[in-house]
Amino acid sequence: MPHAIRIHQTGGPYVLSWDAVDLAAPAPGEARVRHHAVGLNYIDVYHRTGLYPVPLPSGIGLEGAGIVEAVGEGVDEVRVGDRVAYAGGPLGAYAEVRNIPAHRLLRLPDGIGFETGAAMMLQGLTAAYLLRRTFRVQAGDAVLIHAAAGGVGLLATQWAKALGALVIGTVGSPAKAALARAHGCDHVINYSTENFTARVREITGGEGVAVVYDGVGKDTFAGSLDSLRPMGMMVSYGNASGPVPPLDLIQLSQKGSLFVTRPTLMSYTAKRADLVALGDELFGVVGSGQVRVEVHQSYALKEAAQAHRDLEARKTTGSTLLLP
Repeated sequence: MPHAIRIHQTGGPYVLSWDAVDLAAPAPGEARVRHHAVGLNYIDVYHRTGLYPVPLPSGIGLEGAGIVEAVGEGVDEVRVGDRVAYAGGPLGAYAEVRNIPAHRLLRLPDGIGFETGAAMMLQGLTAAYLLRRTFRVQAGDAVLIHAAAGGVGLLATQWAKALGALVIGTVGSPAKAALARAHGCDHVINYSTENFTARVREITGGEGVAVVYDGVGKDTFAGSLDSLRPMGMMVSYGNASGPVPPLDLIQLSQKGSLFVTRPTLMSYTAKRADLVALGDELFGVVGSGQVRVEVHQSYALKEAAQAHRDLEARKTTGSTLLLP
């Protein structure tokens, strides 16, 4: 029988269980995908801990790449033998093989391998909607990207630089600063030793940035608002340091008629046409070499608990894979 990582209760990495699963034939509208690689993302931690509640027991994981082994009735998006990748629900990517709604699958271009596909889909599609939909970055815009050496951060930094933006990134260590700089950050701020808000104001001549992309959450939110120019946009897309506390909306007017949004990839890719369009943009910048996808860590799928421990301890950089 195939195996998958499942959670039967919420909690620490110890709740990740390596279970044998009985996989039925694909239902109408589904495809069976045998994974060659699975992506690790911080949202997986939120599902495991219960910050984002899911019915239990549950699979876990939102991103993978592999080959279509079978399709159910009515499937026309993919065919048996197709190389595919995906990001988004339903949960269950931490598996050797799984069934998934076929409309969530994208065909991988020939020049993109399985490991690159699994490493880039969730983080890359996130960078795509952040930079091209939520706030459409233009040449000359000053942007602040928190956790610039993380998975989304490294992709977003390269992409923003390719668009002609002035890219300011924050990191938590000298090693991560060097990594962010090597991937296109014009200015790198170590927020463990520097006041990032003061540095942003200094870098931008007091004006502030057009947009902040913040996946850190509680620890950076207030300073991010203070880093924006008038009518700038605060994009809070993650909670790595914990959830953002309630916000008094009057602050937005006091700080310059600011905009705040809390987007999700699921909203931006709910329609297949939007998913395909974002995927095409992502495949385009990766295929052209403007954005490099680098896997910095890999673990055996059955060792997912250790991968989670390292992710939460901020021992990882860039993209991380789980290999069946």
